Amino acid sequence: MDSDITALDWATEFDHTTSEWAQNAIEIWDQLRSDCPIAHSELFGGTWLPTRYDDISTIARDTDHFSNAAAVIGPDPVEFDPAGLGFAPPITTDPPHHKEARRYLLPAFSPMAVDALEPATRAVCQELLADIKAKGDLADAAVDYAQHIPVRIIAKMLGLDESDGDRFRVFIHRILAAPGQEDAVLAEEETLEFYLNKAIADHRENPRDDLMGYLINLRIDDKPLTDEHIRGTCALLLIAGIDTTWSALGASLWHLAQNPDDRQRLVDDPSMIPTAVEELLRAFAPVTMARVVKEDVELGGCPMKVGDKILLAFPAGNRDPEAFEDSDKVVIDRAQNRHAAFGLGIHRCVGSNLARMELNVAVEEWLKAIPNYELTDAASVTWSTGQVRGPRKLPVTILAD
Repeated sequence: MDSDITALDWATEFDHTTSEWAQNAIEIWDQLRSDCPIAHSELFGGTWLPTRYDDISTIARDTDHFSNAAAVIGPDPVEFDPAGLGFAPPITTDPPHHKEARRYLLPAFSPMAVDALEPATRAVCQELLADIKAKGDLADAAVDYAQHIPVRIIAKMLGLDESDGDRFRVFIHRILAAPGQEDAVLAEEETLEFYLNKAIADHRENPRDDLMGYLINLRIDDKPLTDEHIRGTCALLLIAGIDTTWSALGASLWHLAQNPDDRQRLVDDPSMIPTAVEELLRAFAPVTMARVVKEDVELGGCPMKVGDKILLAFPAGNRDPEAFEDSDKVVIDRAQNRHAAFGLGIHRCVGSNLARMELNVAVEEWLKAIPNYELTDAASVTWSTGQVRGPRKLPVTILAD
């Protein structure tokens, strides 16, 4: 950790939207877990940050005191939806409506449905790697590879234009990396809401067999979903299904670039990749979710009041030495690994099967094509700000086999 970073009082001044946080998050979590395991900042009207696995698990599983209405923490006050659905169901949906909002998405992310997407995912990876190798021995593993794979697969699932990847990445940055900072000055046609409204209208006019079409045709108690519900769910899948996976993949390639022994073990025995991916997910889990206090409660001696926001840092919990042996080490053959990278409780990620498949295929294809590589300049690697953390620039040098 940089000396100027240690000078800050992270227990009272943390801000997950800064570059200082992004570059040093692991060290900050470790420091807080030791000195102030439930930190509090005046950030965004009052925000709590638990860093111990048990506290994070308690909050994630307690739907009586904590609401999912605030999936993303920003400057605006949280507005509770009287219907309980929130702006992006099912992730912003509380019981009793959450179960049904989640249930109708499960078929699209079942093991069978995900297996059907594996050939397309592999083809995308191979296409990207061919382009990378054709350019020479320098590449950016994030910009040229990781960020494209989930974009194209989610677009394919939703029936959106796969070439709109740059637009999707802008939407993601505005919502997750810089919440509330740009929306006020956007023209309507530049917003995610406008983009999805146009896509929904087009799907209604030109029906097709994809996930957006499925949502449009879905009936619950003989009633169709509202456009707001369809738009919110598609926005969730577009944002959560892209940024999380590309961040986890980038962090995995970042680790393997610096650890040739781990890399060589996976090259020599690709059957280890699924186990290694689980460990890389634990060690570099990308997602910090959020909750808002809906009933006064005390946790760990901290009085949490109605309306307080909580950063639910699953990545910090995954590095808690009380929960994981050698929590600060990446053990690619770790046998017991009940990590929280996909969340805990009823809001555990509905797309975990898809993310795992994409990560396994992407790591496997990368190591097949580029078994020997290293960071070009460790200092030039940059990490995203906000609630999803992963490398945004990852320059690597491809070495001779």
